[in-house]
Amino acid sequence: MDKIIPNTGEEKLDQAIKQWLKYDKNPKTSEAVQQLVADGNVEELRVSFGLRMEFGTAGLRAAMGAGTSRMNDLTIIQTTQGFCSYLEKSFPDLKERGVVVGFDARAHPPSGSSSIRFAKLAAAVFISHGVPVYLFSDITPTPFVPYTVTQMSLCAGIMVTASHNPKQDNGYKVYWANGAQIISPHDHGIASAIEENLEPWPQSWDETIIKDSPLLKDPYADINRDYFQDIQKHCFHREINKASKIKFVHTSVHGVGHKFVQSAFKAFDFAPPLAVAEQKDPDPEFSTVKYPNPEEGKGVLTLSFALADKEGAQVILANDPDADRLAVAEKQDSGEWKVFSGNELGALLGWWIFICWKEQNIDPCALKDVYMLASTVSSKILRAIALKEGFHFEETLTGFKWMGNRGKQLLDQKKTVLFAFEEAIGYMCSPVVLDKDGVSASAITAELCSYLAIRNMTLSQQLKAIYEEYGYHITKASYFICHDSKTIKQLFERLRNFEGENTYPKTCGSFEVSGVRDLTTGYDSSQADKKAVLPTSKSSQMITFTFSNGGVATMRTSGTEPKIKYYTELCVPPGNSDPEQLKTELSSLVDAIVEHFFEPQKNSLKPQPE
Repeated sequence: MDKIIPNTGEEKLDQAIKQWLKYDKNPKTSEAVQQLVADGNVEELRVSFGLRMEFGTAGLRAAMGAGTSRMNDLTIIQTTQGFCSYLEKSFPDLKERGVVVGFDARAHPPSGSSSIRFAKLAAAVFISHGVPVYLFSDITPTPFVPYTVTQMSLCAGIMVTASHNPKQDNGYKVYWANGAQIISPHDHGIASAIEENLEPWPQSWDETIIKDSPLLKDPYADINRDYFQDIQKHCFHREINKASKIKFVHTSVHGVGHKFVQSAFKAFDFAPPLAVAEQKDPDPEFSTVKYPNPEEGKGVLTLSFALADKEGAQVILANDPDADRLAVAEKQDSGEWKVFSGNELGALLGWWIFICWKEQNIDPCALKDVYMLASTVSSKILRAIALKEGFHFEETLTGFKWMGNRGKQLLDQKKTVLFAFEEAIGYMCSPVVLDKDGVSASAITAELCSYLAIRNMTLSQQLKAIYEEYGYHITKASYFICHDSKTIKQLFERLRNFEGENTYPKTCGSFEVSGVRDLTTGYDSSQADKKAVLPTSKSSQMITFTFSNGGVATMRTSGTEPKIKYYTELCVPPGNSDPEQLKTELSSLVDAIVEHFFEPQKNSLKPQPE
């Protein structure tokens, strides 16, 4: 057969397009590729077919559209075939236990892509191989998938979602039999199995096989009932909730969260929160926001502020579109709204969940088996609380996959895992879901607010009280955008060979460096053998500097975006600290790190847009 795109000299690209046109049965994506070929649009073909989406520990995430680098019917079928094949090798009882598949409300009409379409194709692949599939009949929050894996002892879970990514994106998130997101070696194993199963199996395109299959089950009603019963174990002040005068506003930011948060409030005996009407129903266009990510702060909450001001509401709860994250804002006496950072809300929820646990457990011996977790780039406030109160605190690598897997290990050892959080507004307030969960976190935050209100306290006042008791923890995080991987590598290599080979900076401007941990190379100056305790990865850059003034700064590359992120914190022991002075000191430290370690001008780095 002749070349499809002549005179480019790109045999690999040509082969990828030929294979695609042979396998793809979606007329929209197939015709789009044929049109690009007819137009001789080599540039766009290179973008679509130059690479295959990389299957990692977060599964897949990419724009929807035609080609091997995009989310579409064919790449979903290929991914699911690989996953199914890998599960068959890993679980002899896969055909007895089965898998769960959930989906959000994303859609991309130009390519005929949508989360529900991808979910049904994934189900068809498994059913064609005799594997039972628990396919939700309607949209659900992401936490329902890991919950279902655990609740029904399934082999795996798939959630079709791109969470808070832009509207054109979609994703394929994978959970293992332990109810946590996959970690190595499963990511590599699944990636290899995908490559071995690129040709669609005979029935993979036949979505109709799932319609009357005895292997297809709908867990929607059972999981809705069981989940809301389970999270009630964390409702400790039902009478206060019933009588609460606090008005809450909730936004699901055009995602799936609305009715599930309403159900969570009902489970905790609250009056329903006021919903932001323009954002309560799923809308794949995300028509009222630039980015559907409540972590971006005030810009995403504009309509919430307006409704809360109009209705006299004091607290705003915002979920991201797949409802696994939670942002919280509170009206201040000045009339301004304070949006809590992920670290601040982590401090509040960690303190609250511990207080509630302590009231139920008077035996001091029980403390020795209590654990809280946070990712290494998150605030160390839980460590300070743990040191004073006597429970255990552990930090993990960045991402809930690590906290979920570590949480499961601890639970298997009969330990109590009370809480885990990451600074990117993710909270695991109940071990029934071994992942972040914005639905249970919404109801638990509402109970905290109502409990504080009868003591004439606000969240902001309680946060200050926590810092005064356990020591101030002031944080500041941001990022630089850099599309050049060579520049990024040079930037980190310079820090590793600062004054000769294998030497790190001893100072940063006027700040003295007291310790260095490099999780790319496995070096940790604080350990006797100089080896890091946390797992290391050569494929990502991550260095943490500790400063003699109590400051900590981590610089790391993002796994999903062209960003170098930095996370800084100033931790001081309890005492008469002046938070404003600490903020000034932290700002000076950040300025020094930017100037001496990042060198943005020299490296052509773009700062985070305002």
